[in-house]
Amino acid sequence: MVRTASASTSAGPTLAVVAREAGVSVPTASKVVNGREDVAPETRRRVAEALDRLGYVRRPRYDPTRAPRLVDLVMHSLVSSWSGAVLHGVEEAAYDAGLEVVVSAGLDRSRSGPQEKPRPERDRLDRLLVRGSSGVLFNLAELTAAQYAWLEHHRVPFVMIDPAVEPPPGVVSVGAANWQGGVTATEHLLRLGHERIAVVAGQQHRLCSSARVAGYRSALAAAGVHHRPEYVRHAGFDRAAARRRMRELLDLPAPPTAVFACSDAMALGVYEALAERDMTVPADMSVVGFDDLPEARWVTPALTTVRQPLSEMAATALRLLLRMMDGHHPESTRTELSTRLVERASTAPPRTAWGSAGAG
Repeated sequence: MVRTASASTSAGPTLAVVAREAGVSVPTASKVVNGREDVAPETRRRVAEALDRLGYVRRPRYDPTRAPRLVDLVMHSLVSSWSGAVLHGVEEAAYDAGLEVVVSAGLDRSRSGPQEKPRPERDRLDRLLVRGSSGVLFNLAELTAAQYAWLEHHRVPFVMIDPAVEPPPGVVSVGAANWQGGVTATEHLLRLGHERIAVVAGQQHRLCSSARVAGYRSALAAAGVHHRPEYVRHAGFDRAAARRRMRELLDLPAPPTAVFACSDAMALGVYEALAERDMTVPADMSVVGFDDLPEARWVTPALTTVRQPLSEMAATALRLLLRMMDGHHPESTRTELSTRLVERASTAPPRTAWGSAGAG
């Protein structure tokens, strides 16, 4: 469990200081603070005046009926900086709302085998009810029809953060402007003079990946640049797979001069494949990523990338969930936050634009 709301603390005087100021014992001062009746009126007056004079903050007594509400955050993974950014956003918003958060990983059928029948993870879902969760946030989830039915049957409010596939009608979700991000990344490379631009994408069925590729294709079309199907490679958001896909692109008769990797992790795989061929970024190949994770700043050269506001997306989802827990359903079921290009050192004009020999 990640505790995200805690009792407030005060830097003011202790009860012992108040008791000394009022000329009474600490137990007597405590009786006054807690509203006990077995205190003489004059003593109560002195203690009350000391409390006010010293600015003592009366801490409320613990009341189990007023304990913070509990929500669940079900993550696709807990081992990446991507997940860390989402968790940070939820934690910040939950603290402000006085909520407790339970974090777990799983409840996703995206890695199931082709012959496996999708079925709800009943034990995991049932535990939501056992511990009294008031709502659930699902991150990068691909729920089954049975799981959606379970949530509806038990009237559990939930919000999807960057759902893997298009959720059913009426399901509330928060994501980024992925199509526009794909346009922005590709337009940046086009402005530098690149026309042979490849894309290393995630899973073909993943909602965010298909939107980013669609944005890439739209930008090429708007610029009058011919789309080459062989320049589109899918690596499933996996760094090692991206390295293999980049090798394939380099082996083409007319390799690209620039690559748009649909995640920062895959961009690092692209870097590795280029290093294997003694090629440098951006002199031999310009690279643009997507996410703006810390790794984008740490890698050399620093990665130009499209920033999606992961923490803000998560915080927005938590606030929407809070409204649903209070009985209000959002007018719009889909919320998209804007993306923007962060220019660093991994992009440059192609060599021919500098008037030198080489791929162009």
